[in-house]
Amino acid sequence: MRLRIERRWLVVLLGTATILVVVLGTLWRSAIKKNRSVPDEPFRIAGNLYYVGATGVTAFLLTGPEGHVLIDGGYPETAPLIIASIAKLGFDIRDVKVLLNSHAHSDHAGGLRELQQASGAELWVSEGDADVMAAGSNGADPALGRLRVVGMLFGGFPTPRIDHRFKDGATIRLGPLALTAHVTAGHTRGCTSWSFPVHDGDRELLAVDLCSLTLFPLVSLVEPEAYPGIRSDFERSFRTLRSLPADIFLASHSDIFSMQRKLRERAGAKDPVGPFIDRAGYLSYIDRAEKRFHEALADQQR
Repeated sequence: MRLRIERRWLVVLLGTATILVVVLGTLWRSAIKKNRSVPDEPFRIAGNLYYVGATGVTAFLLTGPEGHVLIDGGYPETAPLIIASIAKLGFDIRDVKVLLNSHAHSDHAGGLRELQQASGAELWVSEGDADVMAAGSNGADPALGRLRVVGMLFGGFPTPRIDHRFKDGATIRLGPLALTAHVTAGHTRGCTSWSFPVHDGDRELLAVDLCSLTLFPLVSLVEPEAYPGIRSDFERSFRTLRSLPADIFLASHSDIFSMQRKLRERAGAKDPVGPFIDRAGYLSYIDRAEKRFHEALADQQR
């Protein structure tokens, strides 16, 4: 009799917990979806380089005489905001001929299909991230480790058409525009940082759009690794990024390169590009990420 009562209470508790998870999950997803539809004001960073992202998830437009290049598509809800921002700057989404991606997570790849349909542009994706992009789910990303189940539940996105796959070191050209792919893996297997020259007046500046150096919680760097080689990938990425002579520091999330602070600083700056020329901040971010990586590795090796 007592065992039956205990089982009954267990069923009630599990049922209550399930309902609570569903309700809270629905509210959370609703709040996140609403936040994804909040635009950031587009602006020129330097020369022919513009910011067209939203809600702290970045997208960059590089313009040229033979068409434009767009890096990242945000969430699915972000795509209309990016299109509107491009128009607000006086450009046409139909003149975007190349779509690039930092990594195949829903907050950066989610809007690519709509942007591709609106522009007719060709999408280039790294070999390491192409399968995740084709699956349209964060849950397909082995770099998430035990968090892949969360990616399956909350990280789905519309699958774009992958026109080209590239390897580390590839250069994508569109007229005079040239963007070099640096596969800085770890955050995802194909996480790609992009470097490209920006002509601002009589000076040429090297912009680096850094993918991400974030190590997710519960991701194993020791045997069994989240994916074979994730540890060495991170270590290589730190070296690769340090080797780039970055002038303009950009990244897949605006808080990584302190975009809002730099916007405030440029308001009173003699050179409006000046605050975005930030090699010290670029190196500092790499140093902090590497320190967190080594702390996590030491903790897992205990």
